[in-house]
Amino acid sequence: MNVQLVRPLAFIDLETTGVNISVDRIVEIAIVKIMPDGTKLVKRKLINPQMPIPKASSDIHGITDEMVKDAPSFRDVANEVKQFLESCDIGGYNSNRFDIPMLAEEMLRAGLDFNLEGRRMVDVQKVFHMMEQRTLSAAYKFYCGKNLEGAHSAEADATATWEVLDAQVCRYPNIGNTVESIVKFTGEDDLVDFARRFIKVNGVEVFNFGKHKGRPVVDVLKLEPQYYDWMMKGDFPMHTKQKLSEILNRTLLKKA
Repeated sequence: MNVQLVRPLAFIDLETTGVNISVDRIVEIAIVKIMPDGTKLVKRKLINPQMPIPKASSDIHGITDEMVKDAPSFRDVANEVKQFLESCDIGGYNSNRFDIPMLAEEMLRAGLDFNLEGRRMVDVQKVFHMMEQRTLSAAYKFYCGKNLEGAHSAEADATATWEVLDAQVCRYPNIGNTVESIVKFTGEDDLVDFARRFIKVNGVEVFNFGKHKGRPVVDVLKLEPQYYDWMMKGDFPMHTKQKLSEILNRTLLKKA
């Protein structure tokens, strides 16, 4: 094993009804957890999304309404998933843009807080795209010398992602071989909300979209408090709204 782990690194892969984080739902989740000693633990579940799975999505991942009709809802398994991820850093392929935000939304809908404060998020796609510009199947062939059998099966994709990362740290010594060094290399330290409506610049949360892009969130909320109400009523992910409220509450506490 080339990657040096201080704590478990859990690779997440989701299959979903679609790609809209605010609307779509998980139909399959696979977590491949790599322990610091190299031991691999796997958790995989089919999930009833409680909504029809579009044919276009089924054509990609092969999961149909019939296959999940007797499966548990995400709410039924949310606590089990959360416990499996406790004290883990999180890895995946395009996970910082999709899998983690989608999982956070499902957790919040289930009434659970998905707090990743202090944990590292390693997006293997980011390393790959910075170095080679390929897909997961091509990455697996390129780094591991094998064809990815069962692509779009959540467990196969998550396992392949782990193998790709382990090969990457061997191929690119400049990215380091720790989770911290990899995250620093890919520039993912500035994350505030998973949808990236806010980012950190020199440690300060700023808007990353719209007319206030680049401005500190605190300054905008002070000068234009109605902007908070507009966002809370708008079609933004629940995690974005949660972080916006945290920033506002922190500002109010400083005034008190």
